[in-house]
Amino acid sequence: MSDADPVAPAAAVPVTTGQIWSWLGEVPDPEIPVISVVDLGIVRDVTWEGDACVVTITPTYSGCPAMAVIAESIEAALKQHGIDRFIMKTQLSPAWTTDWMSEAGKLKLKGYGIAPPAQQVIDISRLSRRQGDVLTVTCPNCGSNHTHCSSQFGSTPCKALYRCDDCLEPFDYFKCH
Repeated sequence: MSDADPVAPAAAVPVTTGQIWSWLGEVPDPEIPVISVVDLGIVRDVTWEGDACVVTITPTYSGCPAMAVIAESIEAALKQHGIDRFIMKTQLSPAWTTDWMSEAGKLKLKGYGIAPPAQQVIDISRLSRRQGDVLTVTCPNCGSNHTHCSSQFGSTPCKALYRCDDCLEPFDYFKCH
């Protein structure tokens, strides 16, 4: 079904998939509330099957403890807008990747003090890098490229802890995966 095709939910007001994407774009990630589940790339698809809205989500990793909260938040957003018939589908393949994050989402992360992924998962430039080349992560606080990894384990499994050598502030880096 195309984005322009309205479908009447039980409330009888035509709703497009574009409207639903917009509503879901306001659902915050429970671990990083400044970024939406759409900007994060967790919402993979929105379609209609008859009068039921089908939302397909992919967890950031298979054991992500936030997925139940994310699904509940999506359901609440749909119900708030009069969508009472919906199906939540979890799609594990292909696996989620930081490549699915929107550019707006990456800017929101940076504004929140979390360095966004510094490269793409599928990055052809890696073919020309020498072994031992260090990933450059820009400090979200001062913009310096003089940073170093303090720990591969940050506040959540998808982040690493970095420190800026110029402003001396620690910050999370959203790991590329």
